[in-house]
Amino acid sequence: MAELWKSLPSWVRNIVIPVLVLVLAWNVIAFVFGVVGALLSIVIKLLVVVGIAAAVVILVKKAAKS
Repeated sequence: MAELWKSLPSWVRNIVIPVLVLVLAWNVIAFVFGVVGALLSIVIKLLVVVGIAAAVVILVKKAAKS
């Protein structure tokens, strides 16, 4: 591996490789934030549905008493 690294031109080692690493890191970070955002979105939607269902149950029980 060291021989391969040393065989690369200096402009590849100093410019191309760091840019590729930054792009890859950016994509990994964007993926992680996307997954976390999607999970949070699902949790919020589930909480809204559960809240609406609880309100409907409470209203139906109150309507049944009267």
